[in-house]
Amino acid sequence: MGVAEELEEMAIKYSREAVELDKQGKREMAISAYEKAIENLVKLVSVSPEYTLNKIYIQRVNIYKTRVKTLQGYWIGSSSDNEDTLRTDENIGEKNEKTSEMILQKPPNVTWDDIVGLEDAKRAVRESIIYPSLRPDIFPLGWPRGILLFGPPGCGKTLLAAAVAAEIKATFISVDAASIMSKWLGEAERNVARLFNLARKSATESPSIIFIDELDSLMGVHHNEVGGETRVRNQFLKEMDGIIDKKNKLHVYVIGATNKPWSLDLPFIRRFQKRIYIPPPNRSARLEMFKLFTKELRLSLGVDLEELAQMTEGFSGSDTLDICQSAQLKVNRELFESGQAKNKQAEPRALNMNDFVGTLKERKPSISPDTLILYDKWFDTFKAL
Repeated sequence: MGVAEELEEMAIKYSREAVELDKQGKREMAISAYEKAIENLVKLVSVSPEYTLNKIYIQRVNIYKTRVKTLQGYWIGSSSDNEDTLRTDENIGEKNEKTSEMILQKPPNVTWDDIVGLEDAKRAVRESIIYPSLRPDIFPLGWPRGILLFGPPGCGKTLLAAAVAAEIKATFISVDAASIMSKWLGEAERNVARLFNLARKSATESPSIIFIDELDSLMGVHHNEVGGETRVRNQFLKEMDGIIDKKNKLHVYVIGATNKPWSLDLPFIRRFQKRIYIPPPNRSARLEMFKLFTKELRLSLGVDLEELAQMTEGFSGSDTLDICQSAQLKVNRELFESGQAKNKQAEPRALNMNDFVGTLKERKPSISPDTLILYDKWFDTFKAL
């Protein structure tokens, strides 16, 4: 066992001891165990500075330090505040993580009309999720359960997943790497199992979609792994193998989204049978976006949305929205600075072409051309529409 793995095991051991002693009211012993857990976590972060769980472990250090101060303060007065904190913190280390809190009880309020362009992506998702949900009887070879959406930020990956969930009225379980890796040391792999168990249980009534954002931070290639991360990744592979088995008729899907597909480890890439590129919008899509984002704005007759679409080559969908918002902020600012905003009947003037052009002079695309080359190269190697 390496130094990092040993430190991690010791940190887990002392954390569990501290939590148990804390729950039993053995404050002095709990403080000692918390301090030992802190010491091992600090050493772990120092020994493996590139370890991907360090952010979570630093958060644990701060929480344990706060708890130690609370327990120490408990003895010297200030009882009401400390009792409130004690009741709040009694849940530290609970075995039964409240995984259900990750569920959006209703499908997200997103429709296909909210997603401009992305026709290839929409078709692939319909074939993989919507059609099998409607007629599973005509898919004797099963259907894809793992869908990878990759591309630059702000181009519609999350919107696409939400629209699918709304279309089939699915239970939408949205998580990120931090929530899976757990705020409780040693619980991360159990959280993965609970996550999939929850999805399978929900799928007995309606389809379930597990949406994992920033997938690369959980399933990327790592050169400095220690025990906890390896266990989580192995557990995830095991769970994915269970749901993509064609004999499994439950409608449980995993949709992963990443801005860095080249960071994904090969075993995970294989588990996602559909790998779909979500590119920046083309000129036609940008025009539709400008129409969508400006439909509730007052525009002067001189505003040429087609010209704006031409001028925004390389801009993402969120960039396009930001342009419209910035232009509107400009005319709103004029209204407030003139003092007319005090009159509730006063309205901002209509937006003109100069407002948009001026905004564009102050903004650049959030996606670099070099990054787009990387996406195209990865897509050519791993595409699976």
